[in-house]
Amino acid sequence: MRVVIVGAGVVGASIARVLSMYEGLDVLIVERMPDVGWGASKANTSVIHPGHEEDPRQHPLRARLCVEGNRLWRRWAEELEIPARWPGELMVFTTPEEEREAMRYVELARLNGVPGVRPVYGAELRALEPAVSEQALGAIYAPTAGTVSPFEAVIAIVENAVENGVRLLAETEVKRVVVEGGAVRGVETSRGFIEADVVVNAAGLHADEVSHSAGVEGDFRIRPRRGEYLLYDEAVPVKPARILHTTPTPLTKGVYALTTVHGNLLLGPTAEDLPYEAKGSAPTTRQGLEHVLREASKLLRELPPRAKLVRTFAGLRPEPPGGEWLIRAYDDPWGFVNVAGIRSPGLTAAPAIAHYVAGLIAERYGVELRRKRRWNPRRRGIRRVAGRSLEEVDAMVRENPDYGEIVCYCRMVSKAEVLEAVERIRRIGARVTLDGVKFRSYAGFGRCQGGFCRWRVALLVSRATGVPMHAVPVATAPYGLGDVKALLRGEAQ
Repeated sequence: MRVVIVGAGVVGASIARVLSMYEGLDVLIVERMPDVGWGASKANTSVIHPGHEEDPRQHPLRARLCVEGNRLWRRWAEELEIPARWPGELMVFTTPEEEREAMRYVELARLNGVPGVRPVYGAELRALEPAVSEQALGAIYAPTAGTVSPFEAVIAIVENAVENGVRLLAETEVKRVVVEGGAVRGVETSRGFIEADVVVNAAGLHADEVSHSAGVEGDFRIRPRRGEYLLYDEAVPVKPARILHTTPTPLTKGVYALTTVHGNLLLGPTAEDLPYEAKGSAPTTRQGLEHVLREASKLLRELPPRAKLVRTFAGLRPEPPGGEWLIRAYDDPWGFVNVAGIRSPGLTAAPAIAHYVAGLIAERYGVELRRKRRWNPRRRGIRRVAGRSLEEVDAMVRENPDYGEIVCYCRMVSKAEVLEAVERIRRIGARVTLDGVKFRSYAGFGRCQGGFCRWRVALLVSRATGVPMHAVPVATAPYGLGDVKALLRGEAQ
């Protein structure tokens, strides 16, 4: 059976990995961007939620899959060598009104079976989190919360899926789902027709458009919701040991302050609903970033100086009607599966969503899920120089001299790591870009944000791929406007 998955975000990638476990399934991921995980999966808070913020009476499936996803991520992170931390979180309240609201989540934790959730005050709160603001009256402690590197998670999942037989077709936009005689026949794409028995729609912000093209859920529309963030250098005066966030509102889980798996302080996000037409752009705003800083002052006893700010960025999240996930396998058209409107906690729930969707396909379309005897659950991450002893680095250099040439000094990234990133991109079938190399190798993630190393990385990519240095893509646009040496040769037009 040919299964086409539309979208290579964390949900589509996770579905591909789970389906790759089974015999008789030919799985293809179709992604419109040059690489994987470049949509909502790239720019988010990176939190693996415990599940105590989901009301099972209002969103039972969302609540169940969030709790299951939290458990599954521990195994997936270990199997796939995805950077992860499990520090627990503190939902901070600063007024009696916020305290009353926060207490609701202790009861939701009980209903969802989330362990260890309880209120903490005074000395216990400050022992759990010395960086907490003096404004804090108390907090709800949820010990099972964690954080991962979201873009690396998608990369790792896709690498493992491809290792197990899945194929990726990048830079390919699905124009419509082709239906004949009440059944799916395939998808019409920017690169031609692709035959399919089952189409899984995991297209993120554009999942409503794909669904409409299949003739289902005509009233279902996804709005883009913007979230703005501030990312600081590792060397800031105050960084939280736990994940901190303000008390949720009906619109958002709140503003977070957390230390990322790479050691940076991250503040955000906002939650601003944009017009339906604004799905393709996510600029930051002065108002949004100032809102994040005001809210963060309720969390941290000291905000970092602006000189320590590395970058600001924004992401767009898909917001479905009523916040309800649309996960459904259809009889008409037979073979179409919607996995649409996966808003927060979509990152957390992704592994559980994948297993749920595999079950839907098996039940609805009569597929027997027979486990492959040689399915490989493991994937090795890139071997890194940073954080190793001199003895370990010396051994690596003797094995491969390219480990001795440092390309990015902020993150201590070697030439060998950059070249391995290039090879991994090629191996999954994505386009080699400077952003793709950055997300895999960390070159350009430091304080200078590539100001000193990007040209070195571009030169290595150029030599490895045969693409002229100025034409190496950053994301979708080339690094330079042209070969500036032509000006000296008198060849410029």
